[in-house]
Amino acid sequence: MQNLPQNKKIILFDGVCNLCDSAVQFVINHDKKDIFRFVPLQSELGQEILKHIGINPQNIDSIILYEPGIAYYYKSSAALEISKSIGGFFHIGTIFRIIPTGIRNYLYDYIAKNRYQWYGKKQSCLVPKEELKSKFL
Repeated sequence: MQNLPQNKKIILFDGVCNLCDSAVQFVINHDKKDIFRFVPLQSELGQEILKHIGINPQNIDSIILYEPGIAYYYKSSAALEISKSIGGFFHIGTIFRIIPTGIRNYLYDYIAKNRYQWYGKKQSCLVPKEELKSKFL
């Protein structure tokens, strides 16, 4: 596997989903500590990371937060870990941990299942602006 930055948290996302693109832009805008890097699930590296952590790429329709050598988080747990890592006001989002994971993921899956219908889909993955290229692996 490509040398992944060990001191960064990697967000794997659906590169053709408009909702996911908006979420990535939101994280980039609020990542004041520069702790996140981004990888589209459809990319070769995205597929390689999925294989490495043992997730079947055929069944994936979720965001994944991967901390190389430490852990990975999936679905609603990934979203909560991301908001915790952003910190500040967004840390309050971790209050949703009181909701059982099964219930959180049921809601997450419902949104994921309908995301293309509600928010649309791109023809290809996001091409980052020059100033953001370093954030994408």
